[in-house]
Amino acid sequence: MPIVRGQAQAGAAFATPTIVHFGAVLLLSAIVSAPWHGVASAAVLWRLLGLSGIVYEIIVTRRMRVQTVYTPEFEDWLFHVLLPLAAYAMLALSTFAAPSHTREALFAVGAATLLLLFIGIHNAWDSVAYHVFGSRSDQIKR
Repeated sequence: MPIVRGQAQAGAAFATPTIVHFGAVLLLSAIVSAPWHGVASAAVLWRLLGLSGIVYEIIVTRRMRVQTVYTPEFEDWLFHVLLPLAAYAMLALSTFAAPSHTREALFAVGAATLLLLFIGIHNAWDSVAYHVFGSRSDQIKR
């Protein structure tokens, strides 16, 4: 079955961010695990990731509004926009605390990483449930 334009837009709005968040978690884990001489280099990288994530969430918001296959509910806005935006903002802002409050900044990075991981797990499960139960209800209607 070919993918129509509306389905591709919905995929860009709902499926792609899940992969991006999992990738961000993997990258953050590598950054924090690397044997840096100090926290400054790592902080620059996680700041870039945080700022990139904020920009990406603006793109995701636009994609969610433009796609016409599915009408997002509050839970979709929460897990696809609000919580990821909070995680990426936490990353970007924690860099300001890194030089003087390294321990607290690393806890913020850990919290942001876990939040992105849980968001990715939730969104992956939500997508699977939507496709499994949505496909079954479409077949029953036919």
